[in-house]
Formats: sequence, structure tokens, C-alpha cells
Amino acid sequence: MAKILAIESSCDETAVAITDNGKLLSNVVATQISVHEKFGGVMPEIASRLHTENITVCLKEALDKAKVNLEDIDAFAVTRGPGLIGCLHVGLQSAKTLALLYKKPLIPVHHLAGHIYANEYVGEFVFPLLAIVVSGGNTEFVLMKDHMDFEIIGETKDDAVGECYDKVARVLGLPYPGGLPIDLAAKRGKPIYPLKEPDSPEGPYDFSYSGLKTQVINLVNTIKQRGEKVNVDDMAKSFQDVAIGVIVKRAKKAIEQYGVSQVILAGGVSANSYLREQMTALLAGSKTQLIIPPLWCTTDNAAMIAKVAERLYDLGVFAPLSLGVDPNWKIDHWKDF
Repeated sequence: MAKILAIESSCDETAVAITDNGKLLSNVVATQISVHEKFGGVMPEIASRLHTENITVCLKEALDKAKVNLEDIDAFAVTRGPGLIGCLHVGLQSAKTLALLYKKPLIPVHHLAGHIYANEYVGEFVFPLLAIVVSGGNTEFVLMKDHMDFEIIGETKDDAVGECYDKVARVLGLPYPGGLPIDLAAKRGKPIYPLKEPDSPEGPYDFSYSGLKTQVINLVNTIKQRGEKVNVDDMAKSFQDVAIGVIVKRAKKAIEQYGVSQVILAGGVSANSYLREQMTALLAGSKTQLIIPPLWCTTDNAAMIAKVAERLYDLGVFAPLSLGVDPNWKIDHWKDF
């Protein structure tokens, strides 16, 4: 174990965290939501520019809170991918510069591995486990039989569930990001609108959310063309029941097929209250444990990157300074860089 300084900049949060032998000393996050909400989604060029402005501020604050100097750091970790290419570059160049200046190892971390390992701030992993990774850019079922052993058994073939939430929220006139507004509206609504469950496009645990998004858009347009008013709460409830329902249904099947001892939720959509409720109900009274991350761990942050980097440091997984970003890096190829 060592002192790790980690940087995360894959999308619209600039984050720096410092850990010391597994203890989190600081975790600073600068979010850009207020800038991007006017566009209804993240604008990559703007996000990259804001990362450039925020990175040094976050770095200084993280060091001040941790009460350490850069000379004290044993290794610099950074999100290499997946994510927006310009955003990833800002974090990587910062980490490479620090590694070069202070002659310390550079540790490349997979963003989704970070979301998964954020759960270690809550409890220890019990294998085999099923990681349900749900966010704005990803929807994956990842089977783990040991630490850093990732097998993708299902993934989205088009839109991610979080992206679908954002697009449905826009159609319903709800603010960006759409996850929380839809979740809150659904609590007041009834599932009265007929929406079909998305099919598995290839494997039994694959996902496709573009069709569900299109269903909602078409239904809203049809209702408006008839001169009627869309009940936003009821539409939110109808949508959320299907969007989350398909995850829970396939999770049940995967848990049984692979005999998993633990299920963990990871990613931004793991903050969804309905998903948490449904997974808790599914596993109530069973031998399979459920770990739900604290809300601060669900959004992008550098503490989760540091958690993975601690294991990679012990394994001696270091990258050369010629390292490049990979916006499409697969979690099961985390050693390939």
C-alpha cells in the first residue's frame, strides 16, 4: 500500500483524491452540471476546456485537505478510459506531468473498475460477485470471480440506461440530468402508459434502451397530436418501471445461473431509489449479499480511481509515459495499454 494521488476527468466532473494505505485523505470534485444543463447534455468541447481550468484548483485543494505535498506521493493514478476523448486527455496529461516531474509510477485505471471498487468503501467483496454497472454511458453486467477479474456477461448494444433517462427527461420537459427528476416524478405517478420491455438484442443479459426511448417519444407525440396533455408523473412511472424492471429481471436470472454470493450496484444510476428498492426486495432473505454504494460514490469521483490504483500498485501495474487514452477501453482488457 502507498500514498496514491488519483485524477478523474472522463466526462463532466474534474476530481482529485488522495489515499494513504487505503485511508481516504481527500476527495475533491468540481462538477460542470450547471454549465451543461442548458444544452440538455454534456458538450465535449466545453467539458474539456473546463477540465483544463479546474484541474489545478482541484489538485491544490486535494493536497491541502490531505495535508501532504506532491513529494510525499508514491504514485499518480488516472482514468485512462472509457470516456470523452478530450476530457480524458486533460487528466492523463496532468498525471503524466506529475509522474515525470516527481519520478513516480503512473497507474492507468479503468473508469468502470473505479465505479465497481467504490463499493469497497462500504464493505469487502465476496466472490463470485455480480457487478451491475449502470450510468449515463454504460450498462453492463460484470461477473467477478476474484479481484481485478472482470467478465462482461451482458452490455448495452446502443443507448445506456442513464442516457435513456436523460433523453426521456428532455421529452417530458424535466431538467438535466434526468435521473433524479424522473425518479422523483415516478414516486407520484402510476404506470398507466403501455410501454414494452426492451428485448435482449444478442445475449440473455444484453440491453437495448434505444427502443424504449423511441417508444416514449412516439407516445408523447401521439398524445400531444390528439390535443391531450401528457401526465408527466405517470409517464415517468411507466418508463422507470420498464427501464429498471428489465435490469432487475436479468439480474435475478444471472444470480441464479452463476451462483453469485454478492451483488454490487455501481455507476450514476445506482443512485436511483427504485433500483435500490427493487434489488433489496429481490435479495431479501436470500444468501446473496447486496452492496449499495453511498450516494457520494455513485457520481464520478477520484476516490474510486484511487481504490483501484491501490490494488494496481501492489500488483506493480505501471504504464510508460507514452501512455495514451482509450475512450472505448473494455473493462476485461484493463491490462492492455
